[in-house]
Amino acid sequence: MPPASLIPRPLLFWTGVALTCAGVAEHVWMFIDSASMHFHMAMMDMSPAIMWAAMAAIVVGVVLSGFAVLPPRTAGPAAPAAAHATTASRRRLIAILTFALLVDQMKPATLAFISPGLRAEYGLSAADVSWLPTVALTGTVLGSLVWGRAADRIGRRATILIASLLFLGTTVCGAMPTFAGTLAMCALMGMAAGGMLPVVYALMTESLPPGRRAAIMVLQAGLTTTGGYMAASGLAAILIPLAGWRVTWFAQLPLVLVLIALNRWIPESAAFTARQTRAKQVPASALFKPPQTAKTLVVSAYAMAWGLVYWGFITFLPSQLESAGRHGMSAATLLFLSSLLAIPTCAVGAWLYMHWSARGTMVVYAALTVAALLTLAAVGMDGNRTILLATVMLLFVGTAGVIALIGPYTAEIYPLAIRGTAGGWAAAVGKSGGAFGPPLIALVLSAPGGIRTAAAFVALPMALAGIAVAVRGSNPQAAAPTPQGTTALDAELDELVSSEVVAAEATATTHLPSTGGVQT
Repeated sequence: MPPASLIPRPLLFWTGVALTCAGVAEHVWMFIDSASMHFHMAMMDMSPAIMWAAMAAIVVGVVLSGFAVLPPRTAGPAAPAAAHATTASRRRLIAILTFALLVDQMKPATLAFISPGLRAEYGLSAADVSWLPTVALTGTVLGSLVWGRAADRIGRRATILIASLLFLGTTVCGAMPTFAGTLAMCALMGMAAGGMLPVVYALMTESLPPGRRAAIMVLQAGLTTTGGYMAASGLAAILIPLAGWRVTWFAQLPLVLVLIALNRWIPESAAFTARQTRAKQVPASALFKPPQTAKTLVVSAYAMAWGLVYWGFITFLPSQLESAGRHGMSAATLLFLSSLLAIPTCAVGAWLYMHWSARGTMVVYAALTVAALLTLAAVGMDGNRTILLATVMLLFVGTAGVIALIGPYTAEIYPLAIRGTAGGWAAAVGKSGGAFGPPLIALVLSAPGGIRTAAAFVALPMALAGIAVAVRGSNPQAAAPTPQGTTALDAELDELVSSEVVAAEATATTHLPSTGGVQT
């Protein structure tokens, strides 16, 4: 069992958790007290002093706990890594991190189910409600960038814990009396959710031995995405008729508490710990410098293409299917059945990734997505019903494979020093499609051809991304460690850092006489 010293300041950490829980509990009580008004808190008379005190407790608690997990200002990180990982400890870590991703995926998935109730309670228009996913997804973009970089600075374990603390504090999104407050909380919740994926993939890459690691990560990525959506939809179906839309946020509170309680079985990456004691920090700009430039461009293109298809085109697919009304079932039923295909899709993708080719598997799923989009562009919504149904399902198969592959692939092709930063960048680029994708596709849909034009429009960047992966994509196996525990990529980055330090020192020496020998 890992020691309690995994948290540098345990007393401060649990004090912060207790304060956060107290503030959240007060909001839960406010929600319960609104039962006589059918849980409509927008009209509820609340005590400003009590509500602000509860919010202050949450903020102070999260700050204290976040500070408690930061590594002390010493040569290495505070959290020691397990020296000898056993098969049992690895399986336990896989289970806990899978649970973390499941909780993470439930957050954005819940947005789809609360919009009708939220709109009715606050008296909002459809345009007003559209700000909710936009703000939340913008938060995920920022969170991916911030927490991805933090993982390379303060450690994988500390970053996961801080994201979990934000999950805990932002569950009070369900008690906000105003729409503006709900937007603010959803933005913070999005920041927490955006940071979990890239950090988990980095930790998985560094904690599991090569071999089945890639297959496990691909399965984990795909199944938690589907599982998070199903869990959110199941909670919504059961709880919203009983207690309204707000309860869906509070229902996730026990899951977050369990995740925090499991923290003692999330060790720091041994590779990260070792590197912190022997190497300098690598700047985030290294992503865009040789030898990383081509990898970053390829990953960005692949992630951007997926974001445009998923957040842009697929967002409008339900309404287009409903307006056509020729497919013999409701759009919701069709999309649910299509999403179930993610399970065998991810299993096949994991097998191909491990036994055939990582790069080739990514090209195959990009090609499936392009084929589905071009078929929709050819037949439209008025085409043969069987072809239309098969095409929609193929589109979901392709996009499910793309999103399942991009995170693990990014974690494997980048060196240890900027793995978290790279994963955060890829996640941010993909999720940015939620900010610009819907308005862009709405504009394209208004052009002649409608859905046909839109399908052809988003097929082009996906096709280009698949070609980029095929031509310039990296081989993940190139990042496999040598018997000495280093990689060629790590050596390249260490040399990059050393070169920058030498250049900086040379510049300082050159300018020293002109400043009269005064050092700052």
